[in-house]
Amino acid sequence: MSIYSFQDQGERAQFLPGVKRVVVKVGTQLLRGNKRVSASERIAELVQALDQLRRSGQEVILVSSGAVGFGMAALGMQQRPRKIACLQALAALGQSHLMGCYGSVCEAYGFHCAQLLLTAADLHDRKRNGHVTQCINALLEKNVLPIINENDSVCVDEIKVGDNDTLAAYVASMLRADLTVVLTTVDGMLLREEGKDELGPRLSVVRELTEEVMQMAQGTDGNQFSVGGMITKLRAAQIVNHSGEALLIANGKEFDILTRIMAGEDLGTLFLPARKNRLHARQRFLAFFSEPTGSLIIDPGAEKAILKNNRSLLPGGVLGSMGVFHRGDTVLILNSERKELARGIVNFAFDEVAKICGKQSKDLGRLLGREVDHEEIVHRDFMVLTG
Repeated sequence: MSIYSFQDQGERAQFLPGVKRVVVKVGTQLLRGNKRVSASERIAELVQALDQLRRSGQEVILVSSGAVGFGMAALGMQQRPRKIACLQALAALGQSHLMGCYGSVCEAYGFHCAQLLLTAADLHDRKRNGHVTQCINALLEKNVLPIINENDSVCVDEIKVGDNDTLAAYVASMLRADLTVVLTTVDGMLLREEGKDELGPRLSVVRELTEEVMQMAQGTDGNQFSVGGMITKLRAAQIVNHSGEALLIANGKEFDILTRIMAGEDLGTLFLPARKNRLHARQRFLAFFSEPTGSLIIDPGAEKAILKNNRSLLPGGVLGSMGVFHRGDTVLILNSERKELARGIVNFAFDEVAKICGKQSKDLGRLLGREVDHEEIVHRDFMVLTG
């Protein structure tokens, strides 16, 4: 079967009935007012559509852009500023306007919403990551709609996720969402053939996000109110698919498309995971949030053992290491060509790895001069494949 198709081949009918938890991401352009409706009316239309999903039994988490756009609108600005301080100020102003609209509309539909403003630091720290997950799960149990945005009023490059497509993917992975719906201003991903300027038909289903598919994506669309483009949405799909779940990109100009999507209509582009098993929580944290402090370089035999045979990484298969790391740190596992294959929690410090790489497990105690309680440099239970 092809890696993508232009018509649904029964995938939606097979997949959608099992969807319980949904992350919906909405960009600034879709929330902006126009001559026909105001921004607050657009939010009312969105909440009405979300209410329909909730009444159908889905748990819904909303990732909403719009703070900077609402701040620009409040001050009558047409051009997005470049200075970070100005963007932070607009986000601080606009976020209160944005949540004021959401709060009043949600209450009109008989439920509450809650605001979570996140930074990359909240996601990369294991404890804070866990606290965010616990908070959102508790809100869902109380029938509250979580509304998540990046904390743009305090974010700088060091603590910035970057765009809300990526943030939605991270949230979906943290919460094990069955489906992530990214609403945008186009009908989905369109075929782009090499050497041709015109875009082709919509891709209905993408079964594997290969390099060929990634090359079809466009970059930033240049709109003053938005950041990103199709490429950020495909990167979001990579994260969600690698976790073992699905992502769908669809046109959100009419928010009732959410109900039509869940009814199985062939709308947007559905990205299905190639992997059969969903990652467990520890693997998700390793794959997307934990910051590697060093690298292990392994030989072809070890590469085959971890990729094909689901084995742990033993000292005999390690050629060397890079960086300064200690026991319990996250490291990259690279092949001899320096391609990333996996990430894992290492059982030995960098100086110890230098003494035992390429050696037999039975010799570890003698080489290190101490009793060794783990013969694996990285145990399979603390490893996730990323290559």
